[in-house]
Parts: sequence; C-alpha cells; structure tokens
Amino acid sequence: MNHMYMRENVVLERDVDVERVPDGMPLTLPAGTIAVVTQALGSAFTLAAEGHLVRMKGEDADAIGRAPPVSVAMDIEDPSELTREDFEQLVWKALATCYDPEIPVDIVQLGLIYECEVREGENGQFDVHVLMTLTAPGCGMGEVISNEAREKILALPRAGYVQVDLTFDPPWGRDRMSESALLTLGL
Repeated sequence: MNHMYMRENVVLERDVDVERVPDGMPLTLPAGTIAVVTQALGSAFTLAAEGHLVRMKGEDADAIGRAPPVSVAMDIEDPSELTREDFEQLVWKALATCYDPEIPVDIVQLGLIYECEVREGENGQFDVHVLMTLTAPGCGMGEVISNEAREKILALPRAGYVQVDLTFDPPWGRDRMSESALLTLGL
C-alpha cells in the first residue's frame, strides 16, 4: 500500500507492541485504543495513538484489520537458481521496503545505504553486509530501522549471514537523496 499521507482512524482489535517515534522506546497499546494511521509504507505502519507517534510492525497488521505486507521474494519459483546478482537485486528491493516512520520515502531513495555487499557463502547461501546511516545522528529509530533491514534480508530465500552496520561517517546530506525522493518531499 503506498498511501503516503493517508489518515485513517482505526481501533486496535488486540493489544499490540509498538515503538515510539523518534526514540524507539517500546510501548504496548491496549485493545480498544483509537489510533490514526499516518503512514502505511513498506512493511510497517506509523500510528498516532495516545499522544504518541508510534511504529507498528507489519506482522501486527491484523490488530488494525489489515493484511500483513507481502514479501519481495514471493514470486521466486526456484530459489536454487538465484545468482549472486539476482540475490543482490532482491536485497535492494527488500531495503526499498524500509522506511523512516517520519519520512514517506524508503531508505534507498533517501540515500541512507552507503554500501551493500553480497558474497556467496557456505551451503549455497548468500552473506550480506550493509553499511547505512540515518538522516540525523541522534535519531532514536536507528536500531529499529537497521533491525528491520536485517530481518527483511534474512527473510529472503538463501540468505545466510546478514550484518547491517550504522555509520555517521560521512554524515548524510540531502545531496544523497534520489530525484524521486526530493520530489516526493517537495525539496
């Protein structure tokens, strides 16, 4: 679903664990909580609830009456035929489904991915190392976003060892953003 600035009122159908934006603090919203969906991009939802902006994982979509988002590798018929290049493309597709909960642009288009290295590992698996940054060093969502990236890569067929590291050298700047991202954000 790519409704960027959607605002939809929902009532939580069950208790759900979320992370407060921007500090990443874990919270539990109880069933019956009224929330507003402010962003539904990639595989997470940003909700305004109980005076907080929170990020809810896509796997909890049923709590707001939605279906969980679909994996990027769903259409792969025979994973054993994936080349290193094919797998690297899947990694980039997976990374492009990760969003900062406050910015309606994926982390690839934002220019947050500095390096993505894919190597053939043991047992026909692919090992991945991603070096990424954040728009601001003090962003409390860094671990949340990097963990999401790692989980999505690990979910790909034939994923082996996956490491996602955060760096602030060099510092991120708007010059790293794609033209599409600049247009989306009106910059």
